[in-house]
Amino acid sequence: MTAVESLKARYTEIQQRIAAAAAASGRAAKDILLVGISKYSGVEEIRELVLMGHRDFGENQMQQLIQRSAMIDEWLARYRSLAVATGKRPTVDPVRWHMVGHLQRNKARKAADICRLIHSVDNLGLAEDLQDIAVAKETTIEVLVQVNTCGDRAKSGCAIPAAIHLVESIESMTQVKVRGLMAMASHEPDGEEPRATFARTRELFQEIVTTGVVGPDFNLLSMGMSNDFEDAIAEGSNVVRIGSALFGEPPADQAAPATDPAQG
Repeated sequence: MTAVESLKARYTEIQQRIAAAAAASGRAAKDILLVGISKYSGVEEIRELVLMGHRDFGENQMQQLIQRSAMIDEWLARYRSLAVATGKRPTVDPVRWHMVGHLQRNKARKAADICRLIHSVDNLGLAEDLQDIAVAKETTIEVLVQVNTCGDRAKSGCAIPAAIHLVESIESMTQVKVRGLMAMASHEPDGEEPRATFARTRELFQEIVTTGVVGPDFNLLSMGMSNDFEDAIAEGSNVVRIGSALFGEPPADQAAPATDPAQG
């Protein structure tokens, strides 16, 4: 099996597993957004998935996001130019980039320039910076509030008691739109079961909705990675961030530590 065939087989398998998990929770596969976390993949794999019809990709490091988005944009421009030159209709859609890792405030402007959705807003200062950037750009920036519901101190995210206030504060901004919550499970030996973390995050999400401080656009729950996305979908996730199960395991010398929040 070639590398492309292997990638296609993994992509198909992930889609099937998402569809099965969605059906078990009373939803359809189209209700679940798959974000491919391309942290350890090459640009070639991203291009192949784009040609297969996939649009959403995420990175956890700003520098890699900048580099890869630029390379993919350049490739898409060449692809479309060639299609036009040969009289063919371009068959690929624009890529939507997601920032899923910890975002430093001094990198906020770059993230705003590139990303369709920033998953990792966990403090008011970052949200205020994004508001200033959006006002200057005359645009709207969509974000998720990252909550540390698993209690793992190695992971980012605001504390549960602070989440409602942070969401309410962002909701009052004119140019930043909070679309929902993001959370990660702990896979430490002494950590709680992932499904318990996902259930707690869903309960927090529902509590925020019932407060009335958010509107109908607060509808995204980003939970679940390669080793727990089915549990996440069972608990209400509609955005899953999948890396190694889609792109394959990284080389041993590049593998992330167990506490890396964006391994996917």
